[in-house]
Amino acid sequence: MSKKILGIDLGGTSVKFAIISSEGEIQEKWTIGTNILEDGKHIVPSIIQSIQEHMERYGLTNDDFLGIGMGSPGKVDAQAGTVIGAFNLNWRTLQRLKDAFEAALDMPFFLDNDANVAALGEQWKGAGNGEANVVMFTLGTGVGGGIVSGGQMVRGANGAAGEVGHITVETTDPIPCTCGKPGCLETVASATGIVNLARKFAEEYAGDSPIKAAVDNGDELSSKLIFDAAKDGDFFANHIVDMFARYLGLACSHVANTLNPSKIVVGGGVSAAGTFLLDKIQVFFNQYVFPPIKDTTQLVLAELGNDAGVIGAAQLVRLALIKD
Repeated sequence: MSKKILGIDLGGTSVKFAIISSEGEIQEKWTIGTNILEDGKHIVPSIIQSIQEHMERYGLTNDDFLGIGMGSPGKVDAQAGTVIGAFNLNWRTLQRLKDAFEAALDMPFFLDNDANVAALGEQWKGAGNGEANVVMFTLGTGVGGGIVSGGQMVRGANGAAGEVGHITVETTDPIPCTCGKPGCLETVASATGIVNLARKFAEEYAGDSPIKAAVDNGDELSSKLIFDAAKDGDFFANHIVDMFARYLGLACSHVANTLNPSKIVVGGGVSAAGTFLLDKIQVFFNQYVFPPIKDTTQLVLAELGNDAGVIGAAQLVRLALIKD
């Protein structure tokens, strides 16, 4: 019987676990809450305890596993197995995850950034369809990304490869980004970004629109409300979505021109807008991309949803330990 892999997707509100076959099939999965109290000191012990409890429940031992893979927020040193600056976990100081997990569970442990791990999951078992060259854009509160080239994760000189959310896409009238520089993709093409655009352009729009009215009245506004209004034919909402899609198409074209992946996967909560959004991104991508690449790089929607992280975490282990 082939060995299993334990995949972990660590988030600010929950930790997702899955026991996965070496072929990528999820056999068991469960979730616990993330206890971020007291500078996040309870997170690792609670994860280890949950693993031990479930191994006992399923009658499994260390010998049944190849190893453990994990995706984590923050600045990850994949080689050292450490994380720092994961502020949504209250991890402000260096966390030596590899040492802690290997000491407690006596299994090989592999770690990477959560966006990288999600990209790896989609590349292996999702929309990437196992192809060797895949890039993922994750559209959430911000914009994350991950690059798989030649079947391997691209991390760069200091682990910052794939930060597609900080590609500069606006220089004329840029919105400041939380990273400290202006005009980043995530200021205009994330859940926060599309609201930024609506607020920025509502004042100059003279027509009727529920989205303009919400801005003018100081009502709460979300990406879903804007996309729903656009789908219902609201002119102003469609104008905002078109700008959103133009920025994304431009950023995707830069990535495609640089890396020429076979697929660019669009995922994250905002991608729930589906083909309505993807078709618009495609139009602008086709305008901006180097023509020979247009026929070889395909834009696709993510397929794995919440399982991308655990599946990608398992693939971290496979890439390190299995030589095909």
